Amino acid sequence: MTSSHDAERDDAAGGHDLPPAILLAAFEGWNDAGGAATQALEVIAEAWDAEVVHELDPQDFHDFQVNRPQVSTDEEGNRLLTWPETTISVVTTPLAGRKVVLVQGVEPSFHWRDYCDEILDVATELEVGTVVGVGALLADVPHSRPIPVQTSSNDPQVQALLGVEGSDYEGPSGIVGVLGHYATERDLHTLSVWAAVPHYVAQPPSPKATLAILVKLEELVGEPLPVGELAEDARAWQAGVDELAGQDPDVAEYIQQLEQVKDTAELPEASGEAIAREFERYLRRRDTGKGDKGGPPAPGGR
Repeated sequence: MTSSHDAERDDAAGGHDLPPAILLAAFEGWNDAGGAATQALEVIAEAWDAEVVHELDPQDFHDFQVNRPQVSTDEEGNRLLTWPETTISVVTTPLAGRKVVLVQGVEPSFHWRDYCDEILDVATELEVGTVVGVGALLADVPHSRPIPVQTSSNDPQVQALLGVEGSDYEGPSGIVGVLGHYATERDLHTLSVWAAVPHYVAQPPSPKATLAILVKLEELVGEPLPVGELAEDARAWQAGVDELAGQDPDVAEYIQQLEQVKDTAELPEASGEAIAREFERYLRRRDTGKGDKGGPPAPGGR
């Protein structure tokens, strides 16, 4: 996003045509179905050698009984204690040289306004012009069709430039929505990008959704984003879900209903919530090898 004020600033800086920095933010937790949103930013950070410029103190924002520190062992055998963290890092796009700011963290437990203020203070220092909240939600969509990704904004300039609509959602908000709200109050351009993850395969990773998010973010960043082996991972993920679903007639029938709905743009007649719960239990039993003797267990068979 580039406003007339942004262009004047660029001219004053020496005639450079680079747009202002764009900030992408994704958070583990409620806003991150299948881990798709946070994984998208992780792919960018790793491929483009992100440099961490700021870390928020987790003690100020997290309930450690909700997001507990993790104990691990490194390659040298040293015991490590890792706290839930939020980092702000910077990458430079390899073609245009545009600055992209990445906010990666865990949705905080409290002090949300202070949390957003600290992020946006750093964004101001880094001359960010646009804040993009990246999220993923569970939805009644089939895994065998393209993952829906919705872009929305209540910023009139963004709506005019990208041809997107405002969000009419009303209800509880996650940190992605709250950050966007306070960014708007600071006169930053704001928009959100959300991927719909099939609710019957909610466990991360969700490479097909991650890939769909990256494809959408390319339009906003203005050049190709690194996707690595995500396309291959997405195909393998879909084939794996096909195989598992094919072993249960109820799940296969439900997915077929979703496919028909997607292809005809009609609402489904039946909810798959109960089947989804059974399918998740089936996946867990399969992973732990605790199925019934004589073959894989069927959902709802007990």
